[in-house]
Amino acid sequence: MLLVTAFCGRVPAADVDRDFFESKIRPVLVARCYKCHSEQAGKAMGGLLLDSRESTRRGGDSGAAVVPGEVDSSLLMSALRYESYEMPPDGRLPDAVIADFARWITAGADDPRDGAGGPDAAPTIDWETARAFWSFQPPRRHALPRVERLEGLRDPIDVFVAAKLDTAGLQANPAADRRTLIRRVTFDLIGLPPAAEDVATFLADRSPQAYDRLVDRLLASPRYGERWTRMWLDLARYAEDQAHIVGNNSSLCYPNAYLYRDWVIGALNADMPYDTFLRRQLAADLMEPHDPAGHVALGFIGLGPKYYRRNSPEVMAEEWEDRVDIVTRGLLGLTVACARCHDHKYDPIPTSDYYALAGVFASTEMFNRPLDDERETAKNGQAKKETDAVHIVRDGEARDLHVMIRGDVKKQGPVATRGFPRVLASQGPIEFQQGSGRLELAEAIVSGDNPLTARVIVNRIWGLHFGQPLVATPSNFGKLGQPPTHPELLDDLAVRFMEAGWSLKWLHRTIVLSATYRRSSEIRPEQQAIDPGNRLLARMNRRRLDVESWRDALLAMGDRLDPTIGGTSIEPERPDERRRTVYSRISRLELNPMLAMFDFPDPSTHSAGRTETTTPLQKLFVLNSPFMNAQAQALADRILDIGPDNQNERVDLAYQTLFGRPASELEIELGCEFLAGCGAEDEQGGWIQYAQVLLASNELLIID
Repeated sequence: MLLVTAFCGRVPAADVDRDFFESKIRPVLVARCYKCHSEQAGKAMGGLLLDSRESTRRGGDSGAAVVPGEVDSSLLMSALRYESYEMPPDGRLPDAVIADFARWITAGADDPRDGAGGPDAAPTIDWETARAFWSFQPPRRHALPRVERLEGLRDPIDVFVAAKLDTAGLQANPAADRRTLIRRVTFDLIGLPPAAEDVATFLADRSPQAYDRLVDRLLASPRYGERWTRMWLDLARYAEDQAHIVGNNSSLCYPNAYLYRDWVIGALNADMPYDTFLRRQLAADLMEPHDPAGHVALGFIGLGPKYYRRNSPEVMAEEWEDRVDIVTRGLLGLTVACARCHDHKYDPIPTSDYYALAGVFASTEMFNRPLDDERETAKNGQAKKETDAVHIVRDGEARDLHVMIRGDVKKQGPVATRGFPRVLASQGPIEFQQGSGRLELAEAIVSGDNPLTARVIVNRIWGLHFGQPLVATPSNFGKLGQPPTHPELLDDLAVRFMEAGWSLKWLHRTIVLSATYRRSSEIRPEQQAIDPGNRLLARMNRRRLDVESWRDALLAMGDRLDPTIGGTSIEPERPDERRRTVYSRISRLELNPMLAMFDFPDPSTHSAGRTETTTPLQKLFVLNSPFMNAQAQALADRILDIGPDNQNERVDLAYQTLFGRPASELEIELGCEFLAGCGAEDEQGGWIQYAQVLLASNELLIID
């Protein structure tokens, strides 16, 4: 019997880790608290020291400053909120910073400081030793390992996986059945369910090339770009406004941000090489100065957080940190922003390397380019309004930044020449000299000598296809990150990806054609005993649809999906809204409640991956929302309009439409029994109720 999705369960996990402490918490403690509460300053006002984990949790004369997991019991929070003490005394911290402290404490207050905070030691990095770490070694092709059985293996991917399984004494699952496979790969590549007629066609095609043709057709679909653009927008922290807007300051809104989203969709559909894709997002204006239409790609930088009082040095330093963080975590898998206030505690990234990158963005200015030249000024000659502009960037005055001692803009150290992190420059320091250095930065990122860029994107895409990446920390390939489960496979695939012209469609095709991807998701007892997390990939992981694919599937099954590509943003929870969820308006100020309810990431910061929560609010939305009622009615109308008069066949058609499979005898019996109980006089009403039960099912939400 079909199960209705149970949305009651665990409390949502905060998206906070050690990187969050290093980038959001430690810099504030250093800049605003240590002068009165640290051993280095020789002060412990109120008996409180905040420069070590132990002293912070122990607190001072009034009690514990931080109680992990308990915001209301942490005196530090009441002081920051000016509810008891008023700390820091020289001015209340911004609401966003206070919210960061609340998130950190709620998530357990992870704090790597194991002693008092003395001055940072001078850098003593042995670069040769540092580059011996696995992720700083250039990826290379590896000889295929010997395996017990070669039958059924289709790609080097499968051989590397098989070798790990042999070592563990595990046997891989057989291939999934064809119905499961077409549903899996269709959702994965275009984010939509396969139509019933597509399933029938695929099942009838028994040629050896049937699956290959299916994959090629899906990759050629314009729906592919819509599906995979959302992955990129998560990384790019795409949004259309700011988290804090003062008064009617419209300059903090991005009314035409959707043009950047449309550019990404077009680039992915055209299979723009990934190296070119990155170059244009960092330096399209410098690559093609006479093609302003293409400069919308610069929204990757230009749509980032922009703060009120932007002339303040402290505020500008926050913006530079955002740009450094999105480029290094998003593209390189390194937490370089953790080195803003001190040398990185774990990775070979000195503070000077952080400011070498920050100088690139300090030499770059926000630029509101008119949508077209004819509209640059209003008819009355007044300056054009911002909202009517595209928010991008351009080169400003080139300058190198001084290292800011402990992140304090007022305490300047030596100058850091604009350049690339030294650990990634095996041939010697890379210094930037052309304008801001954005184009040189882009070239260094996509250089074949850079060991990280190809690995990082291969790992991200692998993770979305399999439900778990090869490197479990996709935005941290440093020492605090997890090592890869299959290092030779990751290297081999990264090298082949570059050799294939950095083609993302090649990468998708290679992964989904592999035998590893095609395996069934059945869980066997011996697998559960030896490898309960399925890290060795003996089977496919069952996965829950993200909110975009789930909402789009609901629309498609009721034959209500609007196929229009591109354009202005929508409010996805409106019952009459039919466009794909990728076109949702994304607000930092107030995230759409439907998206927020179903684990959409915080658009104020880079998102390494989606969390999955199960909450009562989700269940209430599925059972009671006007949006779900509208989809149930549309599905019921579709079945009654196109289906046969026979109730048994109608129930079967509903299953074919929703799940790509025929209904079992028991499911038909139960469905007909339910509909009969609703009465013949209200056939449509009965079908609407029945349709809502099917739309709320686990089978619709979960991909095998």
